[in-house]
Amino acid sequence: MAQQHLDPPTGSAAVTAHRAAPAPLHEGGAPVGDVLADYLRAQATEFLRSLRQHRETGAAANGTGGSGDAARSLRRSARRISGSLHTFRPLLEADWSEGMRPELAWLSGTLAREHAYAARLERLLGALNRLSGPTALPAQTGRAAAAPITPKGNLTVGAAKAGALLDRQLTLARTRAHSAALQALGSSRFHAVADSVAVLASEVPLTPAAARTDLRPLAAAARDRLTDAVTGLPLVTAGHPYNAEALVHGLSADTAPQPQDAPWHQVRLLLRLHRYAREVLHDGECPVDTRLLGAGRALNRHRDAAEAASAAATAARTPRIAPATAYALGVLHADQRHEVEAARFAFQRAWQKEAVRSGPGD
Repeated sequence: MAQQHLDPPTGSAAVTAHRAAPAPLHEGGAPVGDVLADYLRAQATEFLRSLRQHRETGAAANGTGGSGDAARSLRRSARRISGSLHTFRPLLEADWSEGMRPELAWLSGTLAREHAYAARLERLLGALNRLSGPTALPAQTGRAAAAPITPKGNLTVGAAKAGALLDRQLTLARTRAHSAALQALGSSRFHAVADSVAVLASEVPLTPAAARTDLRPLAAAARDRLTDAVTGLPLVTAGHPYNAEALVHGLSADTAPQPQDAPWHQVRLLLRLHRYAREVLHDGECPVDTRLLGAGRALNRHRDAAEAASAAATAARTPRIAPATAYALGVLHADQRHEVEAARFAFQRAWQKEAVRSGPGD
């Protein structure tokens, strides 16, 4: 079982010492396989430390405080390990790497759902409050209040019931996601993942040629995949603040995701892989690229708004709801689709800026 491997093998000083030491370089100054190994060991150590913190905080039922922080750190390390295994897979033992990546993706996705449902509910209730006025919605304990605007006629009538319906649906989904996360963390599947990460913290299965292989071409390939994907986006359309074509479907009976969203979500994933590859090359301490930072924030906003719009549309399809409730949810759906378009516009502006580097990254 994985419990015997949960403590980082050399304590918290391991990551600090790793970052303080100069990156291993091949003759000629090129970063080689040892740089990747050091990065993976550091992320594995962080994963194990976060897991220990998560267990010490008792995996709080509301997913807040130390437990929530530990879960986010677990996801962060799992994503970086998985992304690096993908980008630099020619330098790693194929069977081990290909077996590890989907397990890390499963873990990261499972741990992310609870937070995603909570954030989605907060976003939707804040938008309803903004659209209809503060008196239309019940008080939400522990949630930040959105800036109110003047109530808008008939929208106020259904907003309270729409908010209550969203609260029930997304709170239930969050509770189920929390239970699923706890079940996953106690499963034999997770113990196998933790065992593999514990081994990775001390021994990285590089290929024999990795010690002489320059990492930069593989990192450049990750950058090129991102650039190619961005080229395929409708940036000319996204250059306008309002894209009516993307809103035409509205609350149709089709429950499939908006087809326009998928390429943008793919760019978000490729941008993340590019960022992780840069971290590897810079020994985990890469300088901030404000262009990538702005683009990443816009794509996160895009993802959040698209998923919130989908949740509003799903709630509007609830059988036997009042017309005023359905109307409020329809307005909310349209509002979030406008947010999607605004995020695309923000991405277009960020991406077309010249990259400016201004200090250490996070």
